[in-house]
Amino acid sequence: MSTEAAFLTYSRQKLVDYRAQIERCARLLAPSELWHRANDHSNSVGNLLLHLRGNVMMWIVAGLGARPFDRDRPAEFAQRDPLPIEPMLANLADALAQVDGVIAAMTPADLQRRYKIQNYDVTGLEAVYHVVEHFAFHTGQIITMTKAIKNCDLSVYDAQGHRRDQRQTGAP
Repeated sequence: MSTEAAFLTYSRQKLVDYRAQIERCARLLAPSELWHRANDHSNSVGNLLLHLRGNVMMWIVAGLGARPFDRDRPAEFAQRDPLPIEPMLANLADALAQVDGVIAAMTPADLQRRYKIQNYDVTGLEAVYHVVEHFAFHTGQIITMTKAIKNCDLSVYDAQGHRRDQRQTGAP
């Protein structure tokens, strides 16, 4: 497998992994917990779900896939009234399915090509890397917030650092 193909395959798998962790956390939370903000400078898990969907749609589906998407980024963070979790998770899953289709179809030339996304001039590789990195960051926030709210262990690794589901990721 080429380096480019390995990068794309690994990126797609990481987004699948992060989505599973996010869904697991979100379904543990009551509606009031899902929309709880620690303070005025913090986001809720619900806000982060809206934001992640907007980000992947803007950067990958619209940015790399050239499909129309009208994003209201400030609204992702401004939402205060609780929205039901299942439609939000379904919207995120649909967005990630579209993302997966775009990334799966990318060629080495697409990774090197320059794109204008959200006023940034980036290569396809930089856009994919940004989205995976951004998704990982907010997944970590969601896990941490869920642990703090629920006082539970959410690790997917055992005490020796091995995945509990036995899937090998190629990462330590």
